[in-house]
Amino acid sequence: MTSDTTQTEAVTAELEELRELITRARVVLWDFDGPICRLFAGHTADGVARGLVEWLESRGLHGLVTEDERESLDPHVVLRAVDGRHPGSDLVAELEERLTQEELRAAASAMPTAYADPLIRTWTAVGSRLAIATNNSPRVVRKYLATRGLTSNFHPHIYGRTQDLHHLKPDPHCLNRALNAMGAAPSSALMIGDTPSDYEAARSAGVPFLGYARNERKEKLLRDAGASAVVNSLAVVRGMVLDQTQI
Repeated sequence: MTSDTTQTEAVTAELEELRELITRARVVLWDFDGPICRLFAGHTADGVARGLVEWLESRGLHGLVTEDERESLDPHVVLRAVDGRHPGSDLVAELEERLTQEELRAAASAMPTAYADPLIRTWTAVGSRLAIATNNSPRVVRKYLATRGLTSNFHPHIYGRTQDLHHLKPDPHCLNRALNAMGAAPSSALMIGDTPSDYEAARSAGVPFLGYARNERKEKLLRDAGASAVVNSLAVVRGMVLDQTQI
């Protein structure tokens, strides 16, 4: 068997897996930042992370964040680090609120993910129920959805970051909240995410997973984590949802 034949068979198998995931899904759980939009497209996440670190340093708390955590340039890494050292403290609550305010500012310049809006509307039109399970603030999600006219597609099922930061993904807490509120079995759902933590949360919750990767680096991270169904464009997914309606 030639390598070209093997590659063709692999692609065919992945398409069939994708089609089965979509056909079986009655409830779709979306991560927010990535599959729905690029939240920090115009208000960079690394700038937000630096701002959080600088705020800590201004209060004489330089030692709360290690060099590795500082260099991650990920605001959630900074937030988790402080919570890990001072769980449930007023400091963590204030830092979380500062991050929420930065996310709210970022929402104004967030870039919609290509084909996300029409896919959301199509899935709703064919009778699927949608929810959001994210590590971002639910206030931010609601603000963004309102600007896109998508609130009714998800309301009231928006499950995001609380001050109980140990519940952030890869913990499956927000997925389980969504499933319980919607009365849905994990096997009837589908999680769309773009990070290994999304995949791990879905696996822990027993929910089938579809990875969205906007570039090769994201795809490698997802596949290395174990995700077998990964798409580079949501247009493929929308096409399959539309195909369902014609069966």
